[in-house]
Parts: sequence; structure tokens; C-alpha cells
Amino acid sequence: MLTAYSTRTVAALRTALPLRLALPHLEQVLFLNLEKEIRKDALVIRQAGAAHAAGVPPDRSAVQRLFRETQAIDREFVARVDAFPLRVVIPYGEIEPLRTRRIQCFADAAYRTLESWREKRNLRAAVRAAYSESEFESLAREVLDLYAREVRALSRSVRLPLLLAPLRDSFAAHVLGVMSDVGASLARDLTRGLYGPRRGRISAVTPMGAR
Repeated sequence: MLTAYSTRTVAALRTALPLRLALPHLEQVLFLNLEKEIRKDALVIRQAGAAHAAGVPPDRSAVQRLFRETQAIDREFVARVDAFPLRVVIPYGEIEPLRTRRIQCFADAAYRTLESWREKRNLRAAVRAAYSESEFESLAREVLDLYAREVRALSRSVRLPLLLAPLRDSFAAHVLGVMSDVGASLARDLTRGLYGPRRGRISAVTPMGAR
């Protein structure tokens, strides 16, 4: 899901002519950010699996513990970005409430799906048993929106080369608008893929709204 989200977002950002100068620099950060977010999601899924095995749904303390573990992944990300001609300072004051909410949503979803998995033994069937079609689309929209808001906060914190610095705030504002549109489209596509007739995998590069 995040890979499709990132690929569609970058494709849409390339159409914004004023931002093409900054995008080659920020695109590297966006893809490294994608990699770290996938690692974080895997962390949350493993925790949900452990919680399910113990019969204890993920609570606030579990979410806070997971948030602290994601900060270790952030530090690795920042160290890798330092090799580029830009610098990232992660604004946790803005990011923490967004990320903890996303962790809670994702952990609850994983736990709920695992409950259905015991009977269904099939991911598609387990998700359909755990959520109605409208519930799943609403969940996907919320998770993707929270991710978009975190990316926007991160984009605003990137220190670009001096000549490109004036584009940073414009890029960050544009990122949120694009990601909101992409997220809504992707949430619909994911929902149709899960609840409609089987049509194969969702393409990561399908244009927004195209069918």
C-alpha cells in the first residue's frame, strides 16, 4: 500500500512545473522515508501478532513503546540522508500525535484482522470479515492521511541547498494536497480490490482515478 502511495505521489508531483527543480533532491528523501515507514509498519504488525497471541489488544502503553522504537528507525534514516546535499530535522512536536494515532489505527486493524484469520485463513477473507466495505475504506483513508501529514511535516524540515531553499515550503504545501488526492484514490482502489470481484493486484503506477 505504501509503495503504491509513494509511487503515485511522486508521479503526480512531477507534473508541478515549479517544483521540478526541488523534486530530484526531495525524491530521494521520499523514497528513503518510504523504506523506513515500511519497516515501522512491519514492527507494528509483529507487535499486533504478539498482542493477539497473548489475547491483549494493543493499548496506549504499547503504542508509546512502538513510537519509541520507530524513533530508532528515524535515527538511521537521518544518518543516511546526511550523505545527500541536504539535511533533515524530524519535528517530533508535530509528528508524534500523527504517528501515534497511525500506529494505534494500524495495530488495531492488524489485531482485528488476526481475530478473523483464525477462522478464514485467508487475508482477503479475513479483512472482509473484520470490516464492512465502508469501514475499510474509511480506515485506509485515515491511515494514508496521517502518513501524508507526517510526510508534509518532514518535507518542511528538509534543509535544501541554498538556491532551492525558497521552494521547500511550497513543496511541502503541495505535497499534502497531492497526497490527500492520491490517498483518497488509493483507498478506493484498495477497497474495490478487496471487496469487489478479483481483478489481480493493484498497480502502483495507475494514474489517480484511472480505470
